[in-house]
Amino acid sequence: MSTVFAFKHSKVPSDDHDSTPVSANRGYVNRFARRLLVQKLGCLRGGTIQITDSSGSTTLGLGGDVQARLDVRNPSFYRHAVLGGSLSVAESYLRGDWDCDDLTAFFRIFLRNLPITDQLERGLSRITKLFHRLYHSWHANSRSGSQRNIRAHYDLGNEFFRLMLDETLSYSSGIFLTPTSTLHDASLEKMDRICRKLDLQPNDHLLEIGTGWGGLAIHAAVKYGSRVTTTTISQQQFDVAQQRIVDAGLSDRVTLLLQDYRDLTGQFDKLVSVEMIEAVGHRYFDNYFGKCSELLQPGGTFVLQGIVMPDRRYAQYLRSVDFIQRYVFPGGCLPSISSILESTARATDLRFVHAEDFGMHYAQTLREWRQRFHARVTDVLALGYPHRFIRMWDYYLSYCEAAFEERYTGVVQIQFDKPLCQRDPIHIGRRAAEWCPLWVCCPWALMP
Repeated sequence: MSTVFAFKHSKVPSDDHDSTPVSANRGYVNRFARRLLVQKLGCLRGGTIQITDSSGSTTLGLGGDVQARLDVRNPSFYRHAVLGGSLSVAESYLRGDWDCDDLTAFFRIFLRNLPITDQLERGLSRITKLFHRLYHSWHANSRSGSQRNIRAHYDLGNEFFRLMLDETLSYSSGIFLTPTSTLHDASLEKMDRICRKLDLQPNDHLLEIGTGWGGLAIHAAVKYGSRVTTTTISQQQFDVAQQRIVDAGLSDRVTLLLQDYRDLTGQFDKLVSVEMIEAVGHRYFDNYFGKCSELLQPGGTFVLQGIVMPDRRYAQYLRSVDFIQRYVFPGGCLPSISSILESTARATDLRFVHAEDFGMHYAQTLREWRQRFHARVTDVLALGYPHRFIRMWDYYLSYCEAAFEERYTGVVQIQFDKPLCQRDPIHIGRRAAEWCPLWVCCPWALMP
């Protein structure tokens, strides 16, 4: 299901119609860049992209089941695409240089043609990538850096996130048991799936690293009777989670901390972290997993939910900066499965026992968020966010949806046990698979 969202702009002046020598030269470069771009992308497979501009209409691609139409408002789009690569294309979109009738379809076509579209990241675009890498390095997730990075995204405003998320305020992938499951149903199933894998019991003390707005901590305390300690470094999330805990009458069961994971102390029976690993940073993986292992009892168990990059592209990913890292999640870094397993092997005594991939469910989750976002755009503007912010979030949500739809990125729940853990994780994993007919099996899920 695709959502088309129209934006209104004042007319963007064209470089081709300015008579100054500088603009005339830019016009020539733009036209040359257009020809080069059409040449590079003319043999796209699995879909077609129709480009419409002042010169007419051109169709890129050899056919397929996915189509997108680009309306180029400013011909400098071509120059930026050729000289700056995919990140410059995104920045050109934020400026309003071009629009698309279906951004998700556009990204899906690019992901289906990575050997071709990777060419946009070569040549002169490497110069601009160097500056983006410097910017990204300045946003490393040290203690102070993590505070700044989290504020840049999660402290955008609780009212904004309420417009898009379901009643649980879950900002992570749900699991849709049936085609008619709602976003709320999917969020509850995701939380239940985690609690079942942990085999959560009333006498357990659960540690959660990454509170969000408190949904999982409250769910674990109410439905499973467990004692929960949960921590966040977002002041706005802390304030909402604290109020929700009080309103639920759980102040005696749930302890909320405003604390970096590196400063946590004590030992706990079970540990969970949902889509927080993306904010750790590759250089800090050993510290993070080492701390998780340290915080677990000798017989404890740990469930991690995280978005993962394909292993084959992870080294390239670490050398680049994408749109999300630059504009949405400063300091963000998606792990790969191998990077997680290698880090836990180096830094911990944790034993890998089970993994489940459900990336297609994230594509559906993102579709739901995007539809809710579009339906409430007027309310977003009323909160004081500018039109550029609207364009940025539309690009972000579509970008992510396409990545999961094409299985370029995945989302996994990975279970680790401490050496003395005596539970049967395989039995729990098989039950989880039976509970979800739409579940996409990770090949490791049934390993002994």
